[in-house]
Amino acid sequence: MTTDPETTAPKTAEDLFRFLDELKIEHKTARHEPVFTVAESVSLRDEIPGGHTKNLFVKDKKDRFFLLTVEENASVDLKTVHTLIGAASKVSFGKPEKLMEYLGVIPGSVTVFGAINDTGHNVTFVLDADLMEHDIINGHPLSNDATTSIGRDDLLRFLEATGHTPLVLKVTA
Repeated sequence: MTTDPETTAPKTAEDLFRFLDELKIEHKTARHEPVFTVAESVSLRDEIPGGHTKNLFVKDKKDRFFLLTVEENASVDLKTVHTLIGAASKVSFGKPEKLMEYLGVIPGSVTVFGAINDTGHNVTFVLDADLMEHDIINGHPLSNDATTSIGRDDLLRFLEATGHTPLVLKVTA
């Protein structure tokens, strides 16, 4: 069941934090200037320990959507990743409208935490195995003016609590 974006406003960072608190998941958020690219966010590394993420919102020809969450400097081969994630074809980037509809975020704010907005379970979440070697994972709390740190196992618990069973796969080169 998909929700109508006209009638359901996307959840906010405060909604996310409340949800994490209800799950008794420890989280820490650092506010900062908006960052739109991995390159812009590099200056935050000294202040925020853990694995920092890059997120690729992609789709296959059958309009199945995937969010690939990988380490910020990792590279993903978009010509072959479909064979790893179970896509029906090579993948291409999803449109910003679908990003907002499904994950409640705009380009530049794409995050694994968008799962909280995917109530229709339209997106398959893929966490790169290399990223999951970090004890702490960092992502935007639905906007790019902050970074939220969460434990690796708690990230899995968060995704499960949103009704998503993430795929943990090696998708990076």
